[in-house]
Amino acid sequence: MRVMRSGMPTLGTVVCLAAALWGGAGHLAAQTIAEAMDSPTQGVDPEYHVNPGDDLDVLVWGEDRLQRMVRVLPDGTFTFPLAGQIVAAHRTVREISAQIRTNIAPNYRQAPPDVTVAVHEPAGMRFYVMGKVRTPGGFSSGRAVNVVQALSMAGGLADFADVKHAIILRQTAQGQIVEQLRLSDVLRGARRSAPGQLPAPLPVLGVGDVLVVP
Repeated sequence: MRVMRSGMPTLGTVVCLAAALWGGAGHLAAQTIAEAMDSPTQGVDPEYHVNPGDDLDVLVWGEDRLQRMVRVLPDGTFTFPLAGQIVAAHRTVREISAQIRTNIAPNYRQAPPDVTVAVHEPAGMRFYVMGKVRTPGGFSSGRAVNVVQALSMAGGLADFADVKHAIILRQTAQGQIVEQLRLSDVLRGARRSAPGQLPAPLPVLGVGDVLVVP
């Protein structure tokens, strides 16, 4: 299994991908997909939400002893001096910063110092693309990834890919579920889409999700 490096593909890569997928599919298909890549995913908070396994840099201003990197445990928490246990999973760094500042406040007579939290390594945001794609494997990203972006990271569709019967295996608190996905509507249907905002949001992959293209 080949694993590609983290990060989002460039706009030029996606336009080339569109051309490779459909040959003479036309300018509108490439333009529509390029716009989907260039703009935030509809219906999804563009701000990154922390996941178990992520490494975070925590800085309490003016407190050198309270500057360190922490790893979010599998239960979604981490422990920080003076603040105790912090719930981090599925929260933004701003929310985590505010929680740490609130927890350490009783230790200061005046207003507590500002707290900054940054994602050092988003190891927890990992998803998989399997089946008839050019480079199947596991991928990491620092933000939400829709199915078109995921396919681009996997090198695009391979020959004879069945774009009508792809599925997403989703991880939920109740277990794994199957979500049917018609890539033909997402990809080839782009040729018939009018310019402007997409009529429906592109499906987004979450932590541990698997996109399977038969």
